[in-house]
Formats: sequence, structure tokens, C-alpha cells
Amino acid sequence: MNSKARQQEILDQLTSRGELTIGELSKRFDVSEMTIRRDVNQLASEGLAVRTRGGLALTARGSFEPPFALRAREQVEAKQSIAAKVAEQVLDGQTIILDGGTTGLAVAQQLVGRSITVCVLNLRFVEILAADSATRVMVPGGIVRTGELSVIGAEVEAMLGNFRFDQFVMTASGVGINGFTEWNLDDAAVKRTALRSAKRTVVAVDSSKFGREAFARLCGPADVDLVVTDTAVDAAEHRRLTMAGTELVIA
Repeated sequence: MNSKARQQEILDQLTSRGELTIGELSKRFDVSEMTIRRDVNQLASEGLAVRTRGGLALTARGSFEPPFALRAREQVEAKQSIAAKVAEQVLDGQTIILDGGTTGLAVAQQLVGRSITVCVLNLRFVEILAADSATRVMVPGGIVRTGELSVIGAEVEAMLGNFRFDQFVMTASGVGINGFTEWNLDDAAVKRTALRSAKRTVVAVDSSKFGREAFARLCGPADVDLVVTDTAVDAAEHRRLTMAGTELVIA
């Protein structure tokens, strides 16, 4: 088992148990304690776990936003499928606002080389999209959130308000009958401005977000044009959102 797979399994065990020791992990994976310490240090450096005296513990999640690095490891195949379907909604020549979540990262990878203009709300996306000269990348000024690398603040909102984009590809932390929600207030404010600045909004969100409700409200179901999700979406949640007037596409 390589280090990436081992670290993912460590995270899976942490989710169910909360805390693990170096000794038990060494025995579990049949590797040296030094190897496990390197894994633990890596997970801690990414903000995915907290070092303890004898091992590591799960980063407190509760009603708070999980770290970007942890979210990026979750629902990977689903996000890739969603991103491919979202990319089909984008036409050459269009102007796009691309939201800064982990599903947005997958969308950015799908849009490389497209003849479009993309305004990115996360600095992680700049290098990805600017790798091909066919894609014009807009980077709004503002404050960079530590860890997330999303761009927030009044400067971003003012910049978005000066343009009229063809589409906003939005991500969300929660999807429910009352609409879409986000953990961070500053990110939510930028997303709401982006909604007003785009002619059309496509929500890219994996099935694990359905039935969840985060802290800050983004918009209602009728305020978006399309939701793209994966095949594991709960049938009841699918039905409730459809009845609220939202079109769903399954990737």
C-alpha cells in the first residue's frame, strides 16, 4: 500500500474512532513507526488531523467547515463525473465565474484549453487554467482566505458587480428544500454577488451535500438554473428539489 492510500485509510479510521496511536497504526499496516510518523506529520501539515502525544486525533468538524485538503479527498470520482458534465454546459466564447470549492477544482481541470474567459474565485485554479493560452483567466483582487485560497472581500464583490457573465458555476456546502448554503460568511457573500452577476447559474455539488445545511444561506432552489450531481443522490432529496422547481442532471 502506498503512502497516499495508507493516509486515506488512516483518515477513514479517524472519522469513526476519533483518535489513533502510532503503535496501533504501525501494527495495522505492518510498517515501521517511523513510516507512520511521516504519514501523521503529513496529515497534520495539511490540517487533516491533530498530532497528539502518542498519535493523532481527528480535526474538530462539528458544525464547522472541514479543511479544503480533507474535502478534496472525499467523493473524488463523483466530483470528476460532475465536472465533466458541467463542462458540457460551457460553450466556447462564454464568460464564466468559477466557484472556489473542491468540485470547482475538478471543473477547472475539465476546462483547460477551452476558448473561454474564466473568472476564478480560488487561487488554486489560476495555474491550472492558465496553462493553455486558449483560456483567458481573470483573477479578482481581494483578501485570500488562509487554507482555502478563495478570494473574498468587498473588492471581489465590486469587481464582479462591474461585469455580466454568461454563467456562474457554483459549489455549495449544503443542499436542501430551502436552497443552498455555505459554511463561511465571506465566501457566501462573494457567491451571492456572483449569482447576481451571471445570466445563468449551474450548481456543481456531489450527493453527500444533499440534506445538509451549512451556516450561511446562498439562495433558494428557484434561483439557480441547473444542479449537476452524481448517481448516489438520495431519491427523496432528488424529488424534493425537483418539486421545488430545480432541474437536476445526474452525472
